[in-house]
Amino acid sequence: EEEGNPYLGRFQPGRSRSRAGPRPSSVSTTCRGAGGARRRGTRTLPYPALAPVVFFYLSQHSRPRSWCLRMRLCTWFERVSMLVILLNCVTLGMFHPCEDTACGSPRCRILQSFDDFIFAFFAVEMIVKMIALGIFGKKCYLGDTWNRLDFFIVIAGMLEYSLDLQNVSFSAVRTVRVLRPLRAINRVPSMRILVTLLLDTLPMLGNVLLLCFFVFFIFGIVGVQLWAGLLRNRCFLPENFSIPYTVELERYYQTENEDENPFICSQPRENGMRYCRNIPTRREEGLECTLDYYSYNDTTNTSCVNWNQYYTNCSAGEHNPFKGAINFDNIGYAWIAIFQVITLEGWVDIMYFVMDAHSFYNFIYFILLIIVSEDGIHFAQAYGGGQWGVSGGQMGREGFGYGGQLCPGEVETSLVQDLQFKMHSLL
Repeated sequence: EEEGNPYLGRFQPGRSRSRAGPRPSSVSTTCRGAGGARRRGTRTLPYPALAPVVFFYLSQHSRPRSWCLRMRLCTWFERVSMLVILLNCVTLGMFHPCEDTACGSPRCRILQSFDDFIFAFFAVEMIVKMIALGIFGKKCYLGDTWNRLDFFIVIAGMLEYSLDLQNVSFSAVRTVRVLRPLRAINRVPSMRILVTLLLDTLPMLGNVLLLCFFVFFIFGIVGVQLWAGLLRNRCFLPENFSIPYTVELERYYQTENEDENPFICSQPRENGMRYCRNIPTRREEGLECTLDYYSYNDTTNTSCVNWNQYYTNCSAGEHNPFKGAINFDNIGYAWIAIFQVITLEGWVDIMYFVMDAHSFYNFIYFILLIIVSEDGIHFAQAYGGGQWGVSGGQMGREGFGYGGQLCPGEVETSLVQDLQFKMHSLL
């Protein structure tokens, strides 16, 4: 009986500790380990994969860490967290920053109350995870990349509330709210795996990025050398031209949509397609003006003076098309124009601007740019992406419906077909 009761030698009344003798081996506490077996002599950890002790004294058996561990591993805790994230997405979509600057409407106050509750929940969730897992370490809270994102969002929210209490406006901190829906990635395992795989494939696109930089750099230098300052060409009035006091004329000829469709002329030293003599006739109140400068004060006139015929001086002005964004004045602006060209969005307007100011044959530059950029990137993706089945491990070409790697012959055939399609669409 004494051997069967491990606490008998320690707590039996009337027997002193000295007479009890040495403690038997069965006195040690026992814990249920893996598979339900009983182990003697040591107290096993309920969560061996986690840190035994955090904050220098909180073990896995001590409270409140044991409570936090059970909450952390509870499926309902993750479901409630996901529900709060979805609620946050709804409240962010209903918020009107332009109308709710003072937040005086009932709707804004309700949304603000929900936002306070969501922030408090995220903060409590972070504290629970820190107590359960620890803060610093390989398997602790900040050891995971997605947990660092959660930590950053909570700290930014604390900074936002502290600035509100001090009546300091810091709108950049408020933009961190849009990162809260990203917390859902850490809650859905399949989504987390997919995002991780996408991030792991980014280094494989290094060849594509290098090719894009090479194309941008070479074509940018060519564009700057050929067309620097030409898109600012406008037709001005002669320097010695005297304007009557009763007439209001612009310094240079302007179209109705001057910003997006200016009249860009070709200087005499260039071989462009548009000159100042091609300016259309002036019209006033639906009437086409046919008179000249000397007929202005004639009282018998039945028409008006065509002042547009005196815009004869083609020289560089101050403004470029599209509010100064499209030009080849330096390598930076040239890259912006090249990027718009390879997106095939509005590239024809840029080509026409250059052809009007410089030469008709400039269309060769833009067609070569589109072919080299599009097909070159496709070639790099075919060869570089074809290696995913060998080096990617987890993501083979079969996953994208190719059934294996692309051989050089298939790549060349695909490039020829794409080239024929693009030439057909361009011409």
